[in-house]
Amino acid sequence: MRLAHIIDEYYNAFLIRYRDTILPGQMKALKAMRSCCTSEAGQVYTACPDCDHTQSHPLPCGNRNCPHCQNHETTRWIERQQNKLLPVPYFTCDLQVMVTFTLPSKFRSMVYQNQRSVYSLMFSCISDTLKDFGLNPRHLGAQIGMTMVLHTHSRRLDFHLHVHVVVPAGGIDSSRRQWKKKKGKYLFNQQAMARVFRARFLNGLNKEGLPVPRGIRPKWIVDCTRVGTGITALKYLYRGVISENNIIASQNGRVTFRYIEGESKEICHRTLKGEDFLRLILRHVLPRGFRRARDYGFLHSNAKKLLFLVQLILHVRIMAMARHPRPAFKCSHCGSLMIVVGVRQATYRSG
Repeated sequence: MRLAHIIDEYYNAFLIRYRDTILPGQMKALKAMRSCCTSEAGQVYTACPDCDHTQSHPLPCGNRNCPHCQNHETTRWIERQQNKLLPVPYFTCDLQVMVTFTLPSKFRSMVYQNQRSVYSLMFSCISDTLKDFGLNPRHLGAQIGMTMVLHTHSRRLDFHLHVHVVVPAGGIDSSRRQWKKKKGKYLFNQQAMARVFRARFLNGLNKEGLPVPRGIRPKWIVDCTRVGTGITALKYLYRGVISENNIIASQNGRVTFRYIEGESKEICHRTLKGEDFLRLILRHVLPRGFRRARDYGFLHSNAKKLLFLVQLILHVRIMAMARHPRPAFKCSHCGSLMIVVGVRQATYRSG
């Protein structure tokens, strides 16, 4: 079921209820997704070199929040990450402020209205915590690499701020040009990481001048698990808020979607009013230009020489990755590949 059709159906009801609270970036994303694969998103004009047949094709919106458009971008990101994989076990760390589930509404409002600052603070505190634990000789004594992906949603699509971190089980001692293997079933002590992360995050809020509510829980949770190869975790993490395949019904003014419950792994369903469903989706639109996936340590784009050294030490054979081009246009008359002769830019509907 296309999200664009659902947006079009409940667009007016959504504006009546939420016009005063929607952020500009969310409104822009809503209009883009509403026009996806329609003439308002632009058109490309093609001609067949064999039979002279011409066609026009509506373009996708290309918005990063659109589930219909995200597949190609996700594939490209996975291809880039595969060139960085190492033949070692991988850990995933869910660094979560667990009190997010039960924080007072004033705190949630502060996070929502200061998304860029709070999200950036999450990235910096988590990366600094993991780097320091990795450099500590008692834990590893080496520079680690990590890939971090920000998620703002739970499986039910409620607002739940957390960051997933994929970490190779080891690090590089560049002074000795030596790879140090991390042994054991967990990366670092979870409770110790949680304490350090909590202290740095709260201190960062104070420096940003953002209010910290009273009575927050003293114990936060960091969950580290061993996941085997890194590509499995990366494919799971770099996904959109919802797949159109999981939107299963829109009738009687209500939308139903399915999700897999975390603990039982059972398929569950959630039904909301159409306008409330759109509101749920838009709450997870990130600030303009904000990157939700970032690399650190020897996996950073500026550390290619160091990554090459790691791959050399571990005897990694770099395979040429076949790029996945976008589907070509084929002539509906003769089946030949068509050539692009013109493009009309998007003209999103107003209102």
